[in-house]
Amino acid sequence: MPKLTIALSGLNNIDSPGPGIPVIRGIRDSKILNPRIIGLAYENLEPGAYMHDLVDKTYKVPYPSDGVEPLLERLKYIQEKEQIDVLIPNFDSELFTFMKSEKTLREIGITTFLPTLNQFEERHKSNLPEYGKKYGVNVPYSEPISSVQDFLQHKEKFEFPVVVKGKFYDAYMAYDLDQLGMYFNKIASKWGLPIVIQEFVKGTEVNVVALGDGKGNTIGAVPMRKTYITDKGKAWGGITLEDPTMLDLTDKIISQTHWRGGMELELIRTAKNGLYLIEINPRLPAWVYLAVAAGQNLPEALVRLALGEEVKPFQGYASGKMFIRYSFDMITDLDEFEKLSTKGEL
Repeated sequence: MPKLTIALSGLNNIDSPGPGIPVIRGIRDSKILNPRIIGLAYENLEPGAYMHDLVDKTYKVPYPSDGVEPLLERLKYIQEKEQIDVLIPNFDSELFTFMKSEKTLREIGITTFLPTLNQFEERHKSNLPEYGKKYGVNVPYSEPISSVQDFLQHKEKFEFPVVVKGKFYDAYMAYDLDQLGMYFNKIASKWGLPIVIQEFVKGTEVNVVALGDGKGNTIGAVPMRKTYITDKGKAWGGITLEDPTMLDLTDKIISQTHWRGGMELELIRTAKNGLYLIEINPRLPAWVYLAVAAGQNLPEALVRLALGEEVKPFQGYASGKMFIRYSFDMITDLDEFEKLSTKGEL
């Protein structure tokens, strides 16, 4: 196959890792694709920029919060040099900008495979109760709030502890009003408003990584249970599960919504009421390489869908596959850091 240039973000492979490096590993494992990988970094110290065995070239890009135009101008510059075929954004906070720019990117030769704006908006944490009613899925009760005073107006609908969630990232358990106020301020200062207050559902946390083709078909889905969780709530270890109920729920959601692209379902399994959907992340998660190891190379399939190829659904996966994350001291030179810092390229 001819060389394919693929650009990806999410190179911050740290204690709260982005999905970029695991997605790249899946693409590199492909027996079909012949990739050249372009990294898109927001920070100078994103480790992926220095992983030259995985990333061929890295460019600094402006934050999506800086506006659509600066990002598009930078991408046009990169496109002139690299001739990117497929772009895979891997952060929730950047997806809206890339979805709005999908047509412009296509005009300069860059294809993406992202959820539609409607799909993206309706699965927001603040819209989850309506989502559950619309698609017949159990979800915990939640309310979006813009101040602690807002919560007091809904206080009788909740019992402590409650879960305090940011609109993009971060979630904390609050056991009283003081903790709720503290976490509200902490998350709001980082991710803005609204903050979502969600009913706490006791049970076992389980997850599914999946890929939809945009026509209602599930191309692949692999369930997982976290075996080790960091203080930031991130999976540091996990194991694939043989769980038809989780797969049925995933198929139900993808078939009804015609989901386009990667997704992660965050679920709670309860003894009494079965599965509760607590969150839908609209992209492949940082543990996606576990799915690759289990027999479903979802990053490869995502690239092929972006290219307009017909991709058949995966048949099965290996249960009992485990992943264990570890830290690793990668050595680089100061001149590499300086190149990325000053020239914006490495």
